[in-house]
Amino acid sequence: MVRLYQNFDIKKNDKGSIILIGNFDGVHLGHQKLFKQAQFYKKKYNLKIGVVNFNPMPKMFFNQSLKNFRLSSISQKINLLNNQSVDFIITKKFDKVFSKTKSINFIKNILSQKLDAKFIFVSNNFRFGNKREGDVKLLIENEKKYNYKVVKPKPLTVNHKIVSSSLIRGFLEKGFLEKANKLLNRKWSIEGVVQKGRQVGKKIGFPTCNIDIKDYILANPGVYAVKVLRKNNSRYIKGIANLGYRPTFNQKKLLLEVHLFNFSGNLYNKYLSVEFLKFIRREKKFKNVNQLRAQIKTDLSIAKKAK
Repeated sequence: MVRLYQNFDIKKNDKGSIILIGNFDGVHLGHQKLFKQAQFYKKKYNLKIGVVNFNPMPKMFFNQSLKNFRLSSISQKINLLNNQSVDFIITKKFDKVFSKTKSINFIKNILSQKLDAKFIFVSNNFRFGNKREGDVKLLIENEKKYNYKVVKPKPLTVNHKIVSSSLIRGFLEKGFLEKANKLLNRKWSIEGVVQKGRQVGKKIGFPTCNIDIKDYILANPGVYAVKVLRKNNSRYIKGIANLGYRPTFNQKKLLLEVHLFNFSGNLYNKYLSVEFLKFIRREKKFKNVNQLRAQIKTDLSIAKKAK
């Protein structure tokens, strides 16, 4: 099992490793290519692989208005990174004090003294240190002095576009779920705890589980075919979900509502993972509940066929 750290004070036998630095939001195909290359170095030089990432993501820290942005939660990211056979993950709290770290001090005190990094994997546009003063050029200039080697893997391109977390966010926001899932190499999912809602779904004959989407990216508001996994349960339940503001009921709060097929039981306060299979239609305001109910029946028939 992967070892987890919340700071750079790692165990002695984790020092002198291959270090990958980045947000790794979504752990998409581009990231997966990076980890495959790191695995090659791991075998060749008999070293461990460590990941350095930050919470909150620096972009969200510096832009407090940026609320719905993440492709994956911290716990999802850890599970996804674990699948990439990394040995340890450092999730450093990104705060005001840490943001003022001089770039040369990050190299000297953290990468060299605390981690004793042997190889450092970063993207070409990697910036670090106070006011983003440090870059890949600075890392390379200090290779010999601090006894490490910088590795800049070529980015993965699909259809002449670089695979990136921002590209996938754009696909989700436009409703191009299949394109996003292809680049993630999995079904995009939201995890959260079921909360008690206003029971509107139950009243119109379609009871739902309500999940607060917190910092997740807001995919195109609308109706989706989904499948749901309960914590500590390996059996998926298919369903249909509405992601958005429920305009028919004049709601302001962003919410994920999931109606499960062939399920009865109480899921309040249970932790669910909702995987998005197919985008069915955009969210819209209906004149009355009967119109909404008729539309839901049509949506259900599409959702049940989704894979």
